[in-house]
Amino acid sequence: TFDLLYTNEAILIGLVYSYLPFMVLPLYASLEKMDFRLIEAASDLYASKWQAARHVIIPLAKPGIIAGSLLVFIPSIGAFIAPDLLGGGKRLMLGSLIHFQFATARNWPFGAAVSILLMVFVMVALLIYNRANKGQGVAMGGH
Repeated sequence: TFDLLYTNEAILIGLVYSYLPFMVLPLYASLEKMDFRLIEAASDLYASKWQAARHVIIPLAKPGIIAGSLLVFIPSIGAFIAPDLLGGGKRLMLGSLIHFQFATARNWPFGAAVSILLMVFVMVALLIYNRANKGQGVAMGGH
C-alpha cells in the first residue's frame, strides 16, 4: 500500500492544494494585462521561447509573481490545521508550534515569543515586497 497520510508529502500536497489559488489569481491578473505583441516582437527578433520567457514574460509578470508569493507565504507560514490533520500532529511547523504552546502546553510566554518570531518573518517578507516593487506604483503603503 501507499501510505501518504501523516507524512511531510501529505502536508505539502495539502498546503499546495489550499494555497494554489492565491498564487494563480495574481499571476493570471498580471499575465492578462500583458501586451502579447511584445512576445511576437521577441519572436520576430529571433528570440527562442526560453529567451522570450526570460526577457519579456517573467519581467512583465514580476508583480504578479511577487504578490502571489506573498499571498501564499503569509498564510502558509502560520498554517496549523492542515499540518495537524495531514501530518497527524507529528510534524512541527511554526503555526502548529504556536497553537500547541497556547492551547495544550499553556506555555504562553514561549507561544508569544514564537508568535513574535512569526510576525518578524512576515514583516521581513513585506519589506522585501515593498523594496521589490519600489518605483512601480504598486508598493504597499506607497505614495
